[in-house]
Amino acid sequence: RALRLAGGRSRCEGRVELEQEGTWGTVCDDGWDIPDADVVCRQLQCGHAVRAPGNAAFGRGHGPILRGELGCEGHERDLWECPATLELDCSHKEDAGVVCSEHQEWRLSGGRDGCAGRVEVFFRGTWSTVCNSTWYDTEATVLCRTLGCGDMLQRPAFRHTLPGKMTYLCGSLQPSLAQCLWIFNKSAPCYQSWAAGVICNGTAS
Repeated sequence: RALRLAGGRSRCEGRVELEQEGTWGTVCDDGWDIPDADVVCRQLQCGHAVRAPGNAAFGRGHGPILRGELGCEGHERDLWECPATLELDCSHKEDAGVVCSEHQEWRLSGGRDGCAGRVEVFFRGTWSTVCNSTWYDTEATVLCRTLGCGDMLQRPAFRHTLPGKMTYLCGSLQPSLAQCLWIFNKSAPCYQSWAAGVICNGTAS
């Protein structure tokens, strides 16, 4: 009953893929909705579903299309428990996807291009700023590399104007900020801090 998300930017976002008898397949987007996606997110310990895109939003999968017309109520332990149809009139251009609340993605805003500016993180359905109280060279370098922007040049500070605040602390150069220690919306680490920024040495293509 293995399940995974493919083609996304983290393990909590992507095309829904199921394993049946050693073969991985996809889910048809007919009837695909938030309660169905909620079951996937919870099964993967990724929180709850923020979006449930269809139409192969994360690329077309391969192999059999194993489920369609899913009728989850949202409380099921896994997708196999949900009523579904196996007689499918579906192709991979209708592969179902999901974005879960624990998925994190980042952008830099207000700079000369996508490789410079204030750090903003999409998490639990909303864009937030990042506290610079623990925003050091390591954290800034991790983000520059994740965004394909090379390495860090500077760490300017900005004002917080978005609803949430995220704090990151990376002990080493992790593949992504999501794999560092992070705290969301706790006031103490962010007290009187500014919003983190970064100028990377690369440019956005």
